Amino acid sequence: MHKSGFVNIIGRPNVGKSTLLNALVDERLSIITHKPQTTRHRIHAILSSDDYQIIFSDTPGIIVDPAYEMHHSMNSFVMSTFEDADLMLFMTDTTEKYQEDDPIINKLKAIEAPIFLVINKTDILSDEEVLKQIQWWNKQISFKETIPISALKRKNTEVLLKLILDNLQEGPAYYPKDQITDRPERFFVSEIIREKILLQFQQEIPYSCEVAVEAFQEEEKIIRIRAIIFVNRKTQKSILIGKQGSAIKKLGIESRIALEAFLKKKIYLELFVKVKEGWRDEDRSLKQFGYKEK
Repeated sequence: MHKSGFVNIIGRPNVGKSTLLNALVDERLSIITHKPQTTRHRIHAILSSDDYQIIFSDTPGIIVDPAYEMHHSMNSFVMSTFEDADLMLFMTDTTEKYQEDDPIINKLKAIEAPIFLVINKTDILSDEEVLKQIQWWNKQISFKETIPISALKRKNTEVLLKLILDNLQEGPAYYPKDQITDRPERFFVSEIIREKILLQFQQEIPYSCEVAVEAFQEEEKIIRIRAIIFVNRKTQKSILIGKQGSAIKKLGIESRIALEAFLKKKIYLELFVKVKEGWRDEDRSLKQFGYKEK
């Protein structure tokens, strides 16, 4: 019997959804930083064997008070997971607090698909404190399973994967068995560069940036990549470039190292910075960057 299904991971920003996804598929597909809103798009990661195929879906964190049209689009990616899940993983962590009337709780109660409660960062609390959180959550929602984990340390992630497989139904392979994602390489190039921006720059700068891959030319021994970093204001462009180009040079080196590790090939990377004022609220830009359908 061959099992398959769509397993969607949702939760607030910075609870470890991307870390969990990477642990479950044993690939580094979602970028990870300590900053909220690191994940902006819905990403499918495919885990296959001879007798099963699981399509995991990583989503942006739910933004409670959207400030830009981009945030509304990010929330729409999350909402779409309620419609197509064969199994839902609701992820929280031991530092979070929810109210009983939180909209996400009411939304979860209406889901017909089985829901797992995944409580992350349990290694920083005592067993007694973790148990209190488990009891509170299970009073709110009828979860099929409750799994305390540490995604970073991969504690109980194998247990979670086994429970997912146990709860999947018989079904076909939706993708070729050697395919690990539905996203093209260009997407991951832009995401890796954006990850390095998040790590290198502070405050508003990373949240004002979007990366577009203008050229991706694969040769026998090297891949030549040209990418544009779009920002909101001229002052942000100056910060990204840095004194005598020092900041963009550092960004280019860090990005190239990460891209060579991901693509397993020598990379020649060119980075440029352009100003596109108000792109986070502009319909045309949001379509260009994949936040809305064209």
